[in-house]
Amino acid sequence: MNAQPIESPTQSLSHSSTRSAIVIAALMGMLTCGLAALRPVEAFAQAQAQSNEAGSLELVDPDVFRACGDPRNLPFSNDKSEGFENKLAELLATKLGKKLSYTYFPQATGFVRMTLGSYRCDVIMGFPQGDDQAQVTIPYYRTTYALIAKPGSGLDDVTSIDDPRLKDKRIGVVAKTPPNTNMAMNGLLGRAKFYPLFIDTRADSSAQAMIDDLNQGTIDCGLLWGPMAGYFASQAKPPLVVVPLVKETTGPQMMFRIGMAVRPADQEWKRTLNKLITENQAEINKLLISYNIPILDATNAPITSETLSKRP
Repeated sequence: MNAQPIESPTQSLSHSSTRSAIVIAALMGMLTCGLAALRPVEAFAQAQAQSNEAGSLELVDPDVFRACGDPRNLPFSNDKSEGFENKLAELLATKLGKKLSYTYFPQATGFVRMTLGSYRCDVIMGFPQGDDQAQVTIPYYRTTYALIAKPGSGLDDVTSIDDPRLKDKRIGVVAKTPPNTNMAMNGLLGRAKFYPLFIDTRADSSAQAMIDDLNQGTIDCGLLWGPMAGYFASQAKPPLVVVPLVKETTGPQMMFRIGMAVRPADQEWKRTLNKLITENQAEINKLLISYNIPILDATNAPITSETLSKRP
């Protein structure tokens, strides 16, 4: 689950939607109240029966790669399997020789409980390390918030919010995300335009609204969660510049390591996924880059197609 991290670094991307992209303002409706109450019980009973045979309660169906995601949360996932988390699930299912099934559920409060915790799936494809709602694998990418601007704006190389060039700029930012604090510390909120964190993605997109405002000149630049910044900026015509904010020294955490979430008891499943990530990291990097996701190495340098081609 992925969308924008909120200001407290102890909270997960799921509360804001990492996970990705922006959170649906949680209508759980009849599906939640009716089928959701029944299906977890059936799934658990099935898993319990399997545990009697195999001595394990980890996977409901060991022959199926059962993933969960948001049905309208590009670039992460959607119900047309167009997101990079969809494609990653396809890749890993193929590597394991399993069938793939996807359960879609809005990424709002209760997402983990109603999906992974209710045995509707066995893995959430994007989850921040450090979140205690679930057990997290080793990370398969590391990213950060980013600045988006028009080419030739003079902001093409701004890598921190305290850059003097931002002092008189109209800056777009999603409310309650980490950049808000840094903007406040640098006196940049007076001319800021805020976009809602909690929205219904069936009808709205804060990221797309920010991109549209930037193209129309309503704002001079925007601060957005890296995967969303890279994806939506690349869709703009002409494409916008994306600069990862890698030099922040104060304020809340901006960079996050993203892995996959499994249930706390699923130790063997976690080991299997860790092995898959390690063995297929280069292919995973290529997938992320194809979606224009800004990914960083351990030194905060961008990982690009060019840098990948130079690696042995």
